[in-house]
Amino acid sequence: MSNVETLLTAARTRAPGEPYAGAVTPQEAWELLQSEARVRLVDVRTDAERAWVGKVAIPAQQHCAVQWSVWPEGVPNPDFVQQLQAVAQKDEVLLFLCRSGVRSRHAARVATENGYAHAFDILEGFEGDKDADGHRKSVGGWCKAGLPWMGA
Repeated sequence: MSNVETLLTAARTRAPGEPYAGAVTPQEAWELLQSEARVRLVDVRTDAERAWVGKVAIPAQQHCAVQWSVWPEGVPNPDFVQQLQAVAQKDEVLLFLCRSGVRSRHAARVATENGYAHAFDILEGFEGDKDADGHRKSVGGWCKAGLPWMGA
């Protein structure tokens, strides 16, 4: 079994009862992205979050940005599915990322409901949960894991 198959098999055991394919840790997401060029990361944070907080540093062909909610209103993106269809194929392995792992679960669910059979949530998100002082990037997440990112 290849590394990709091993990681995806483990991911499928997580998030039991959820309608999407499974969940990966940030480190597993990074390993999948490095192991298979056809794996794509779908960042569902707002454009403002990516611009002001930072974004993953991966090859452009593996990165998609489709806002789950629209900034500054914070309302659901009514065009989420259409925008996802414009950047991702239904047979691709898609790894959904948000700030802390909440919006990405919803995005993976909606993607699955719309025919994306390999939609996975990235646990902990980009910044992770808040620490005791209310700051992020120190409790879980892509940044805390020391994975490549750029920005603020």
